[in-house]
Amino acid sequence: MTDAAVERCILGLLAARRPGATVCPSEVARTLAPEGARWRGLMPQVRGVAQQLAQAGRLRVTRGGVPVDATAPGGPIRLGLPTTDGVAADGLRR
Repeated sequence: MTDAAVERCILGLLAARRPGATVCPSEVARTLAPEGARWRGLMPQVRGVAQQLAQAGRLRVTRGGVPVDATAPGGPIRLGLPTTDGVAADGLRR
């Protein structure tokens, strides 16, 4: 799996959602995994690509609404598109 394919999947899933919506990295991995394949093995790559996109300002990675490093341990994260005005869809200033 290429990083470019992971990036396209993340951004494609977000484009299909309402503005301000987020996706779980596991949804990305499940979408990318071939039928019957184990999607969990894709999770480190999905998180790595998400972190690269976040560092480039193209993605917002949060845990409990707080921006985090996608590759750091600590629990579930959500992936979303960055906001232009600093206010996320949930009304919280980022």
